[in-house]
Amino acid sequence: MRVKVLLVGILMLSASLAGCFKDDAPPPPPPEPTLPDGVFITGPDGESLSLDLYQPLNLNFVFSNVGEDGAEPSIGVTSSGCIFFIAFEKVMRSCDHGESWEDVAGPMCAFQTNDPWGWVDPITDRVFNVQMQGLETSWICYSDDDGATWVGNPHDSGTTPINDHIKLATGPWTSSGYGIGGQFTQAYYETAVYYCYNKLAGIFCFTSFDGGATFNTGGLIFGLATTNGGLHGAITSAPDGTVYVTPRVQTPTVIVSDDNGLSWFDRTMGEDVGTPNPRKNSEVATDTESNAYHIWTGADEGIYMSRSTNSGETWEQTSIRISPNAVISTVFPQVDAGDPGRIAVTYLGSENASELNQSDIDGEPWDGNAHYASANVSYYLYITYSLNALDPEPVFHTVRVSPDPVQVGSICLNSGDCRDIGGSNRNLLDFNDLHIDLEGRVYVAFADGCTGSCATGNNSTPEDSRTRLGSVYFLGSGPSLFESVGDLAEFEE
Repeated sequence: MRVKVLLVGILMLSASLAGCFKDDAPPPPPPEPTLPDGVFITGPDGESLSLDLYQPLNLNFVFSNVGEDGAEPSIGVTSSGCIFFIAFEKVMRSCDHGESWEDVAGPMCAFQTNDPWGWVDPITDRVFNVQMQGLETSWICYSDDDGATWVGNPHDSGTTPINDHIKLATGPWTSSGYGIGGQFTQAYYETAVYYCYNKLAGIFCFTSFDGGATFNTGGLIFGLATTNGGLHGAITSAPDGTVYVTPRVQTPTVIVSDDNGLSWFDRTMGEDVGTPNPRKNSEVATDTESNAYHIWTGADEGIYMSRSTNSGETWEQTSIRISPNAVISTVFPQVDAGDPGRIAVTYLGSENASELNQSDIDGEPWDGNAHYASANVSYYLYITYSLNALDPEPVFHTVRVSPDPVQVGSICLNSGDCRDIGGSNRNLLDFNDLHIDLEGRVYVAFADGCTGSCATGNNSTPEDSRTRLGSVYFLGSGPSLFESVGDLAEFEE
């Protein structure tokens, strides 16, 4: 009998405890996963994608202070690993992964310039330094020994004034036109060298057969400069020899040559998103299979892309947004590509620009981007990767790379001298640059307009943001743009 009572007691106690447990509230659900501040994963419409389906890329970037003023910088890397940063009259070189920099221009190429340009031939390692001499003549220098020695030659733009916005690039010869097997039989340098600039009549481009020593063949390819069509972005050449030049016009446009510059045709795209006004440079990148990616700033100030898979003959007419919708104002987009679908894009962008009043030097509202005069606008450097940029629904991984603003206040997009709070805001000039090395590692050159107390202060104003310090970010560790390389590790000291 005592056993029965004990058993009943245990059962009653169990029932009582069970009731208590049943009444307890369930544990709270785990928090939704979130990305770190300044990291975005977006689709082709700029909207964020679910972290249940997509994880951020492991992208770590290293900063290097070039130590000289460097607005409108160009960057390239030779096969030895030496980085060349060219801006103003300086040719800055670092052969220790950005730990130190030295000016290696030498007396042959060190000129005061208005519009410099640098280029590293990825096939021959020839380093080019192109300088403007006034508004009528250019001086083209090149080095075949990592900048130890230079050869320089003048290029006379002729009697028509305004030789401006100079650009140079190299690429493979084709089997037609000026290419080997075409109409010319003279001796050829290993790659074709292209040189473009604008005059009042429009864009002029020339082809050199002797590695950039002379440019005797070419002429007007697009005009007029008076309609802004004479200004243009960088030259790009694909592995199949197709050459691309991008004019500054209202409808995004690419000028294309498939015969080494003998003839040119143009194609338009992007009418669904337009362009801002005043307009700035757009750019084309090509991958190892000669697919082309044209990027530009749209009228809503986002970065957009159109793709061509047939050497520039046709382009998609539905534009793809590369920048996150959270980045509401952008300027200076640059792009490079590795294997098919693997691209990297950089630009300056702001996440707090929409609330501002805008006005230009004439007191009229700006139609274009980055002309914000309010002190609380901050522009940062962004880098976006895509490893499937040819897919119907590409994914874009974006990192706000700079820990402090690159510019506080407005960025002047006019070719003249804009002025806002704090005086002239023309300190960053017209463009930045992005290129990859032979391993597919990304390098970005930019001018930092907010340094010292501007960068560290909590209440910095536009008048504090007027510097133009030459600066570089490069991929420390993360995916190469060449699939066979895999993930890149940081350089060993």
